[in-house]
Amino acid sequence: MKRLLLIALLIASPLAWSLDDAGQQRLADIQTRWAQIQYRTPEAERETAFAKLAADSEVFARQQPTAAEAWIWNGIVTSSWAGAEGGLGALGKVKEARASLEKALALDPQALQGSAYTSLAALYDRVPGWPIGFGDAKKAEALLQEALRINPHGIDSLYFWGDHLYRQDRPTEARQALEQALQAPPRPGRELADQGRRDEINALLKNLKDN
Repeated sequence: MKRLLLIALLIASPLAWSLDDAGQQRLADIQTRWAQIQYRTPEAERETAFAKLAADSEVFARQQPTAAEAWIWNGIVTSSWAGAEGGLGALGKVKEARASLEKALALDPQALQGSAYTSLAALYDRVPGWPIGFGDAKKAEALLQEALRINPHGIDSLYFWGDHLYRQDRPTEARQALEQALQAPPRPGRELADQGRRDEINALLKNLKDN
């Protein structure tokens, strides 16, 4: 369950046009802290670190209730906290993450280049299905296709699409999507996140090669 829920949901551009300068800086801080926890913090320490960041991201979203970007990152951080915790007890946090991402879609589906679609799809792809959870591969695919329509060359949209195809036993298509993800343009200020994502892409490509 822990592996299923360990969702690296770092998504898209750091820009948030519905936020003022202070809000953009605060969002960038949340994104940076997320990447440091996800890719640089020892696994045993991640749950505590994500719990604190989740509390901060929730405060930010409550203070910016009409900013889809804030709700997207609240969903991302909350789902990552669930992944670090693991077990069935984490499902409550995953449902909270889903609610935040759905709120973001209702506010602005284009925010952060459609990041809410990608993040929500990752949840549907990884969470167990009924009766334990709400996982649904068909729904994940529909969400990912919408994410790719908005952001066809993004490292995250292509990575999660490739991962979905891998899970659906479509290795040739998965390999093509992952190789395209490695060619995605860099995101200024997101160097650690981009490197972490490329490492995940290469690991998945290795699995495809070995299997």
